[in-house]
Amino acid sequence: MSAEELDALLGDPHDDANPVGHAALLAADERREMPADGERLLDAYGMNAEFVPAGYGGRLTRADRLADVQRTLWRRDPSLGLGHGFSSLLASVNVWTAGTPEQRKQAAAILLSGGRIAAAFHELDHGNDFAHADCSAARTDDGWLLTGRKEIVTNLRRADAMVLFARTSRAAGSRSHSQFLVTRDELPADRIHDLPRFPSSGMRGVQLGGLRFTDCPVPADALLGRPGEGMEIALRSYQLTRSVFPAVIVGPLDSALRLAVGYALDRRLYGGAAADLPYVRAVLARAQADLLAVDAFSAVVLRALHLAPESMGVYAPAAKYLTSRIVLDAFEDLRSVLGAQSYLREGRYAMFQKLARDIAPATFAHVSRAACQVTLLPQLPRLARRSWPAGQAADPSLFDLGGPLPPLDLGHLVPGVPPGDGVLGALAGIAGDTPAGTPAGRFANRLRDELGRLGERCAALSPKDTTIGASPAAFALADRYTVLLAAVAVLGVWHTGGDRHPAALLPGVLDRLCQRLGGPPVLTEAEREEAEQHLFDTAVRRYRESRLFDLSARHVPG
Repeated sequence: MSAEELDALLGDPHDDANPVGHAALLAADERREMPADGERLLDAYGMNAEFVPAGYGGRLTRADRLADVQRTLWRRDPSLGLGHGFSSLLASVNVWTAGTPEQRKQAAAILLSGGRIAAAFHELDHGNDFAHADCSAARTDDGWLLTGRKEIVTNLRRADAMVLFARTSRAAGSRSHSQFLVTRDELPADRIHDLPRFPSSGMRGVQLGGLRFTDCPVPADALLGRPGEGMEIALRSYQLTRSVFPAVIVGPLDSALRLAVGYALDRRLYGGAAADLPYVRAVLARAQADLLAVDAFSAVVLRALHLAPESMGVYAPAAKYLTSRIVLDAFEDLRSVLGAQSYLREGRYAMFQKLARDIAPATFAHVSRAACQVTLLPQLPRLARRSWPAGQAADPSLFDLGGPLPPLDLGHLVPGVPPGDGVLGALAGIAGDTPAGTPAGRFANRLRDELGRLGERCAALSPKDTTIGASPAAFALADRYTVLLAAVAVLGVWHTGGDRHPAALLPGVLDRLCQRLGGPPVLTEAEREEAEQHLFDTAVRRYRESRLFDLSARHVPG
């Protein structure tokens, strides 16, 4: 099965008779329900097999393939994407990382039979701060006793099993929590209590639930890994999901841009189409640039899971942090094109308001943007002193999108200090290969200068500025690092891809990223207008040809 086959099953989104078209999805959202026909379609496709490694009977072999399939689904409906499957990936990846062969077989059997596994990590009192989670598991002679609450957990009532994060020691430090794989039917009904569903403004069809445990017995063999390894397992496992998610959210942005382009071409204003107005053209062009930037950056990070797994402790949080911000900013820009239509819950463009609500949790779901920055801060001084000056470049295959990859091996993912930063290390070589007088050459030189300044400032960070108590200036350095990383990834993709990626689009994409760095513009005003014209023309052409706005530009239904 492929993303193209899933697109064919999903059909034309504008067909009112399509059970997974926009009309049906909006109606289910108004009812705060998961679209039943959509879930049946995904079961027929075998979506859960995408989350199971091939060695256990599934289809998970490449991270970019997993992201492509999920992006296809999220392009149609983020609520369906999260509620039907992605939540099971968030849970099961911990099993593939640290489970015994028996636990992995158990999880695979649940998923391949159409079941669900919930990731019971979250507690309202602590949010993303899992190190202070209070739900506890006390050791007994024959297992463990669970006491406490888990809240805002996707599919908790509908799940056949859960991966549960619980405190197993009162000692301070990173070894105080563990993870457990438990099935619902092995828990005594009188020791667990379902909390009322938590309603939400976005992802309204997703079942957000909670559980209260009272001295609830859990068998000894439910433990994942060893006692106290819960945080380490999560840090390793979520390098996969935090790398996949940035690529997935390109899908909703693609749909939002398609709606905005269609509206701008159809809307009549001042004797012409709204798309004739310079401001509207600029907004659409910049959204196209943002989408391409997120696509290229996330694609490089996905390839790094296979080719540079030792660096994912930096690349995964960097991608999650920056791409969520770019996507949300692009949605707000596109809202200015649609105007009142961006809020209406009925009509041809009503899907925009649903997409905007559904994508809003991207900044904090799974891990917040601030938590990503806190993860990056202690790495920056080390990279500034040891990696960036050495300029050790990643293999060019890292930027060769679609190229061959070794099988995904989660055992190679490690928490802690990455030995290097091959993406930024590639900048010098790319700059040397790019003619200095061209816009791309000028951008490369600008980025090289920015990296030098960033290195000096990061090397001088105080110990306090590498912790949660860091100054705003230190957090700003983490932000600049992610933008530089994305810009070099974009340069690398275009440099390696040759004619596969239109050269005329590169200046506009890099211009958008460099605007986030501040400072004097690299492009002249005339060059920027030309770059945005290319981006606008590309967006309109792809809209009319029913092609995706991402780097693949493949045909889609409707």
